[in-house]
Amino acid sequence: MRQIIYHGGPILTMEPGPAPEALLTSGGAIAALGSLEALQARAPGAEARDLEGRALLPAFLDPHSHLTALASTLELCPLGAADSFAGLLEALKGFAQSRPSGWLMGFGYDPCVLAEGTHPTRQVLDRAFPDRPVLLTHVSGHMGVLNSAALARCGVTAETPDPAGGRIGREADGRTPSGYLEENAFRAACARAPAPDSDPVELLRQAQAVYLSQGVTLIQDGLTGAREYRMLAAAAEAGALAVPVVGYVDLEHPGDLPASPHWQKERGQLRLGGYKIFLDGSPQGRTAWLLEPYLGGDGRDLGCPIHDDATVTGFVLRALEEGVQLLAHCNGDAAAEQFIRCCRAAQDRAGKPLRTIRPVMIHAQLVRREQLAEMAELGILPSFFAAHVWYWGDVHVENLGRARANRLSPLAWAAELDLPYTLHQDSPVIPPNMIESLWCAANRVTRGGALLGPDQRLSAYGALKAVTVHAARQYGQEDRRGSLAPGKAADLVLLDRDPTAVPPEDLRSLRVLESIQAGETVYRA
Repeated sequence: MRQIIYHGGPILTMEPGPAPEALLTSGGAIAALGSLEALQARAPGAEARDLEGRALLPAFLDPHSHLTALASTLELCPLGAADSFAGLLEALKGFAQSRPSGWLMGFGYDPCVLAEGTHPTRQVLDRAFPDRPVLLTHVSGHMGVLNSAALARCGVTAETPDPAGGRIGREADGRTPSGYLEENAFRAACARAPAPDSDPVELLRQAQAVYLSQGVTLIQDGLTGAREYRMLAAAAEAGALAVPVVGYVDLEHPGDLPASPHWQKERGQLRLGGYKIFLDGSPQGRTAWLLEPYLGGDGRDLGCPIHDDATVTGFVLRALEEGVQLLAHCNGDAAAEQFIRCCRAAQDRAGKPLRTIRPVMIHAQLVRREQLAEMAELGILPSFFAAHVWYWGDVHVENLGRARANRLSPLAWAAELDLPYTLHQDSPVIPPNMIESLWCAANRVTRGGALLGPDQRLSAYGALKAVTVHAARQYGQEDRRGSLAPGKAADLVLLDRDPTAVPPEDLRSLRVLESIQAGETVYRA
C-alpha cells in the first residue's frame, strides 16, 4: 500500500488545535498527523513529499452546481463575452460556421453587461438567422430568447397561455411572443429542443476536468432529470467519473429515478442523494420572489412563486417520510419564507424532526436574519451564492436598493447563529472557482467597485469552512471528508500559498497546483 508523508509547508486541517508539521496518507485514507520525525518512524518506507512552502488543505467539496448542465454547455456557443446585441450575433455567426445546419444554441448572455441593457428579441435574432432555429440561454439558466423559427418549432404562439410559474414575453399588442421566455415557459421550450448529439461521456469528462482544476473532489448535479441521469449513469458505467458525483432528482417530475440503482447508493462514483425543488427565480432577472417590490417598477413587482404552499408542503413531506435530503432553490426572501413555513408544516404533519434529512436552502440570496434563526431551529442549512456580490452586485443595488443589496448572502449572520453555511457557484452560471468564492466572501466588492455589506464579510478561514467542513456536513459526510484527520479520505488540494496568511484582497490570486482524491492525483497544474 502506497504511503506518502507530506511536509515542508503549512497544513490546514480545518480541525481544532495547532497545525501539524506533517501528514501521512496510506492508500486512500489519512493515517496520521504530527511531527515529521514521528511519522517517519511510524512509516519508515513512506514516500516523502516536500511541499516547498506550499499549502496543503482538505479538497474542496461542491455544495451546489450542475455537472451535466456544464457538460452540455461545452458544445453551445459561449456568449458570456458579448457586450452588445451585435456581439451576440457575431459570436453566433462564428459558431454557426462549424455547425451549418440544425438548431443553433448559445449559453451565458447577460443583459447586465450588454450595451442595450435588456434581453434581445426574436427580431434581433431573425436578422441574422431568419430560418434556422436559435435558442439562447441567459447566464442564470432561468430564462432565454428564441427566434421566430424556434418559437414555431416549440409551438409558442399568440394563443399560447403563460404556464404556471412562467411567463411568455409579449410585444406591444399584448399577444405576439417577443421571443423572451421566463422560468417554466423557458424550461418547456428547452425540453422541445434537440438534445446534444456529442458523446455525453466525453462531455462529462471535460466538464469534470474543470472542477478538478479548481481543487474540487466531490461534484453535485443539482437537478437530475431522466436525460441527465442517462448521461451520468453512462459515465459511471464507463468508469469515467474520477471523483464522487451526487445528483438530486427533480421532485416535481421524478419519474422512476427513485427506483434506480444509484438511488441513495454510490455505484461507479455516482449517487442520487435526494430531491430538488424550485420555489422562485433569479434576482438579477427580477424573477426571484420578494416580500418587498423591486425598484423601478409599478410597486407591485415582487417576482413570482413557482408553487403554492400546499404543493411545497407536500414536497417536503415526501422527502421527510422517505428520509432523503431535499434541496430548495430560494433566492428571494418571500421564497425563503415559504420554504420555512412549509418545512414547519411538514414536520408537524410527519411527526419527525426536519433536521434528520438536512434540507438545504440553495442560494438564500435575500434571506433575513430572523429567517436564518428559524432555519437554525429547524435544521435548514443555507448554501450561499456569495459570488453574486461581485458579478451582479451593482445590478442588485439598482433593483433592490442599497439596504437590501447590503444583506445579499449574509454569511456573517449565519456564522453568528452557528448555522453550517456553504458557498457554491451554481455552475455553469459561473465556473466552479472556489478560490474566487473565498475572495468574494472575504471582500464583498462589486465589479463596479462598491463595497456591499462590509459587516457580512468573513475571514479567509471562515470562508474555507464553507467549502470543506460545512460542505461535508451538508452531504452528511463529516466523518469521511471536509477536514484532515486520521481515518478520513485522503482528498487533498495543494495551493501555491496559505489562504489564511495572505491579505483578503489577494485571495483571488491563489492557484490550485494539485487535486488529490483518495490518495491519487486527479489534477496537476
